[in-house]
Parts: sequence; structure tokens; C-alpha cells
Amino acid sequence: MQSTAIFWPVIAQVALTLVVYYVMSIRRIAAVKAGQARARDFAVPADPELSATAARNVSNQFELPVLFYVVCLAFHQVDAVDLVAVVLAWAFVVSRIVHAWVHVTSNIVIRRRRMFIVGFFVMVLMWVWFAIRIAPFGG
Repeated sequence: MQSTAIFWPVIAQVALTLVVYYVMSIRRIAAVKAGQARARDFAVPADPELSATAARNVSNQFELPVLFYVVCLAFHQVDAVDLVAVVLAWAFVVSRIVHAWVHVTSNIVIRRRRMFIVGFFVMVLMWVWFAIRIAPFGG
């Protein structure tokens, strides 16, 4: 497997982050136009609920996904990319896409939490698999 295959899920995760930034921006502009907020309200965010969910999700994209970026770069750096790593990377990205979708649409906390937990455990598995791949007995 090409070691660069690990970067396609990374690109997808970055694209998700950019999309959520866009959603947040559109919702903030709409809130100002609708009179629900003033532009200065965003100096120290006091977002109306609809844009607050998008803003919070933007923050989420820089929490757990940071560990994802690091482990993907680590897999590539030590030439440990294999099918398991790539499948786990895609599973993580899919969990984050579903999490973001729930967050910026229905915002049903229990559904959001379930998707977070899925992504969390996939991340744990990615790091365990990385450790196995670089261990003297693993790779």
C-alpha cells in the first residue's frame, strides 16, 4: 500500500473542518441579518443557538482530530501505513462527519455523544495499531 494513502482521510478531515467554518460563517451572517445578533456580539462570542452549534463544532475539529493528524503523520513518517491504518483513518473521519452533521443539524446530544465515542475509540485503536507497527515485534 502506498504510504500516501493515509493522507486522503487527512484531506477529508481538513475539508470537514473548512465546511464547518463555512457553515458557522453563514449562520453568523444570517443571525446578524435576522437581528438575532450584532456583529460586535462575535468579538466575545455570544452566538445565537444556531450559529453557536456550528462555532462549537469548529472548536471540536481542533480537539480529538489533532491526535488524528499526529498519528497519520507518524504512520507516514515511519513507513508504517498499511490497510488497517487507512481503514481506521477513514472510520475516524466518517465518525467525525456524522458527529458534525448531528451537531450542526438536530444537535441531539445523545447522538452526538455516540459518534464522539465511536471516533474516540477509533482514535485509540489507531494509536494502538501505530504502537504495534513500530514495536520490534510488530512491523
